[in-house]
Amino acid sequence: MAELKIPTETVTLPSKGLLYPETSPLAKGEIEMKYMTAKEEDILSNSNYLRNGTVIDKLLQALIVTPINYNELLVGDKNAILIAARVLGYGKDYTFTYNGTEYSVDLSTLEDKVVDDKLYKRGMNEFHFTLPHSGNNITFKLLTHGDEQKIEAEIKGLLKITPGVSADVTTRLKYIITSVEGKYDQKDIRDFVDNYLIAKDARALREYYSKISPDINLKYYPEGVEEGIDIPVSINFFWPDAGI
Repeated sequence: MAELKIPTETVTLPSKGLLYPETSPLAKGEIEMKYMTAKEEDILSNSNYLRNGTVIDKLLQALIVTPINYNELLVGDKNAILIAARVLGYGKDYTFTYNGTEYSVDLSTLEDKVVDDKLYKRGMNEFHFTLPHSGNNITFKLLTHGDEQKIEAEIKGLLKITPGVSADVTTRLKYIITSVEGKYDQKDIRDFVDNYLIAKDARALREYYSKISPDINLKYYPEGVEEGIDIPVSINFFWPDAGI
């Protein structure tokens, strides 16, 4: 009997691979993904994965053929892989409801966010930024999936200690900022965020971070909605009939 094969597709990453170490397979700027099978549908209905919120990550890891370190994936590149997984699994047409109105979007028409990649230095995920109000010089990085996991775990831990007190913004900034005035020690960075980073500078940093972050544009612009609609992504994004 001839060997059975599952078809695959090449997915281009919004970052073009520019921000990954040259030794990483992700530095090629593209990955290979296979089409979804019944086995991957089992992942979507796995109660343990659904309960702990890992179902989408487990699905993407199962579909990616290229031998990558999943934790290295930049968040924007992961978003592009997520869209590709949906198209390969259930087609390009996606229907969702927003404010009581049903919309249908062709996912294959979504484009990468326009970013000036001249700001990137190949193989380096670090950027210099002068905070406009305090004048402090910092460096920062774009977050990866692994960073997001650490941030989520730290926030959950803090909520156990002080229930009801949100530390989302400061915790995220502590992972984004990599140095302050040449100091790379985590203790110095955390002290700076907690005690010296003024709100205006934090906002300026977040705006610049968003400006240079590679990603896929998950906005849909139906007629009559000038500001656009954020395309909702949940378990039903992959399996509309799941009833979850």
